[in-house]
Amino acid sequence: MPPLQEVESASRGRELGTGASELHGGLCGWLAGGGSDGPDWLARVLADADIDAVAPGDAFDRLREASVAQLEDREFGFELLLPEADASLYERSGALFDWCRGFVGGFGLAAGPTPPLSAEGQEALADLVRLSAAAAEEGGDEEDEDALAEIEEYVRVAVLLLHGDCALGPRHRGRLN
Repeated sequence: MPPLQEVESASRGRELGTGASELHGGLCGWLAGGGSDGPDWLARVLADADIDAVAPGDAFDRLREASVAQLEDREFGFELLLPEADASLYERSGALFDWCRGFVGGFGLAAGPTPPLSAEGQEALADLVRLSAAAAEEGGDEEDEDALAEIEEYVRVAVLLLHGDCALGPRHRGRLN
């Protein structure tokens, strides 16, 4: 996975107006919703046909490759692209909410209005929608740090569940038929 700053720089270079965490969330939402992982993913996730395809080996292509591999990892190695632990709680929580906002948008674009979700998937998606509407607050203490870590882990598991419902499930059902 390319570093957060490299994706931020690539996004600024293309004048996308989207931060790295939100962009990664959008990509993961797109993939979890069953969207294709081709070189046009950036235009599809940002719903802008004028965005050029990603070039092989660039930061966006490596982000896509890593995200696809992590979502498919049977060892649950999926990680969110967020600021490092030494960043402020405000910065990290804001990035997590941005990530969720991107995820919900990308997921909706790929999965459509009635995705094939399990009851747990419906609940997970509703939780991600609530998180996408949250805003970071200044300050915080050790309890807030612990809560953020728990929320990050929940988001990670929710994404894998949604990916299973909408991308892996249909793919495996197709093989059985």
